[in-house]
Amino acid sequence: MEMRISGNYDNVQADYAERVKEKQAAEMTKEAKKTERETVPKTLSEPKDEYISSEKSGKEPAGLYRLGQDGNGSRKIFFDDPNRSDRTEGKEKPKADVSRPGSPSEKCVTDTDRVDKEIEKLKEKKQQLEQQIRSASGDEKKVRELEKELAQVESELSQKDNDTYRRQNAFVSR
Repeated sequence: MEMRISGNYDNVQADYAERVKEKQAAEMTKEAKKTERETVPKTLSEPKDEYISSEKSGKEPAGLYRLGQDGNGSRKIFFDDPNRSDRTEGKEKPKADVSRPGSPSEKCVTDTDRVDKEIEKLKEKKQQLEQQIRSASGDEKKVRELEKELAQVESELSQKDNDTYRRQNAFVSR
């Protein structure tokens, strides 16, 4: 068996030689630029961001939001409206009148009892199905049906027995 390769390979050597020359020229220009950068001193400094806290600067914050304490002493973010002029010494009046002892406060209660009962029913159903599967070990058809129902109950239980489902389906009263 004989193999012959026919073709003109004269231009391949020329292409390679040209690529080597181009590569050398590119390296020379890189070196020239590098030495040029090193010889020219930096006249302009690069801009830098720097954090200066309001305590160090001694100025009041320029933003519309500020951190403060509400009537109960807990931290709160206040909104300073630039159009309002009733700010006194950098402190905003609380919206609810805390000085009155008889003022009603709003309370929210989240009730998850209904969701918990639903989950408990599913768990009981799962236990009953497992017990029925153990007792019906002789009847193959019935065992398959019970296992299928058990798989459905387990998948429903895995979807519902988590905090996200409880929060979404909880009853909130005010």
